[in-house]
Amino acid sequence: MALGLLTGCTAAGSSEDGGKYRIGIVQPVDHPSLNRSRDSIVEELERLGMGDQVEITMENANGDMNLLQSIMQNFMGDEVDMIVAIATPAAQAALSSTTDIPIVFAAVSNPVEAGLVKDPSKPEGNVTGVSNSIPVQDIMELSKVLTPEVQTYGFLYNSSEINSAASIDNTKAYCDAEGIPYKEVTITSTADIQQAVSSLTGQVDAFFTPNDNMVASAMATYSQVATEAGLPIYVGADSMVADGGLATVGIDYNLLGEQTGRMIARIINGEAIGDNPVETVSEYANVINVEIADRLNISIPQELEDEFVKVGN
Repeated sequence: MALGLLTGCTAAGSSEDGGKYRIGIVQPVDHPSLNRSRDSIVEELERLGMGDQVEITMENANGDMNLLQSIMQNFMGDEVDMIVAIATPAAQAALSSTTDIPIVFAAVSNPVEAGLVKDPSKPEGNVTGVSNSIPVQDIMELSKVLTPEVQTYGFLYNSSEINSAASIDNTKAYCDAEGIPYKEVTITSTADIQQAVSSLTGQVDAFFTPNDNMVASAMATYSQVATEAGLPIYVGADSMVADGGLATVGIDYNLLGEQTGRMIARIINGEAIGDNPVETVSEYANVINVEIADRLNISIPQELEDEFVKVGN
């Protein structure tokens, strides 16, 4: 889908042919977190008055990672002026397709590990963006307050997603330092989730999943199976709580998109990629799903009542 934003003015980043500045936005899968980031990017560009200057083409691989390369080839054929890549697989596909066209990523937890940049403080190539690195320690500390009876955690994630694997490594490091037991199970498709949860039932007291695109796209199944087993799920994003996780100190994808939109606007207006360090999301969301808490007979402590947004009621 291609669209031009409303109202705006000419800027230094306009296309060489004098037409609109062409942006290709791509995401690897359809789910609320990434959709909200995408929509917030577009809304922020409109709010900033980019308007008639910008034309946006949106593409979604719908879970087919092989399709990402075809999307990139189409962007090259359309001679886009910038690629906005939402999530790690999309950003990696973009970089493998061009070292000349500016690439701005959103929702990439670990851009160094993903091979997108070497020095986040001074991007040396054609890539920068906004990371959705999550505060693992804060999430685990929340669990101690909300579910103090939890002894052993189950980590469920897609190991082929670098962002997920790196976040799990950080969580393991925290748990090892704190002497907290954990078990892990990985999936290769959403069809694996029910069996993965069942395989750890009776061995763990709660689940944790970071910003995992595959798992996030199937939160309804994950939540149903885990809740029926009496196991809460801690997650890395507010949308994953809304879709059935218990709680997070995690990413607000509206704010992530807005922050990415502001970076895009600066680059369109002439700033260099190297002058735009990789940013981390500026503010985290504190969210509890009260419906899930009720189903699991979890009482929300008063100290969390005032600090957390409640969803699911």
